[in-house]
Amino acid sequence: MSDTEDRGRIKDPDDWKTGDEPMTGAQASYLETLAREAGEPFDGFHSLTKAEAAIRIEELQRKTGRGDGDAGD
Repeated sequence: MSDTEDRGRIKDPDDWKTGDEPMTGAQASYLETLAREAGEPFDGFHSLTKAEAAIRIEELQRKTGRGDGDAGD
């Protein structure tokens, strides 16, 4: 399976059935780590939903060079 096909199988966080629930503890912990590495404040993340947290994690992964390896493309 190609990368493009694989990415197409990932469900958009806006379409998650539980996306409007509060973010998980694991998401909060990872967001705090990524925010620190990116030099951004962590304040305000605590009120995010699971879907919002997932989107913010992706943004910070790109900024910090973590993630699926396409940072900087």
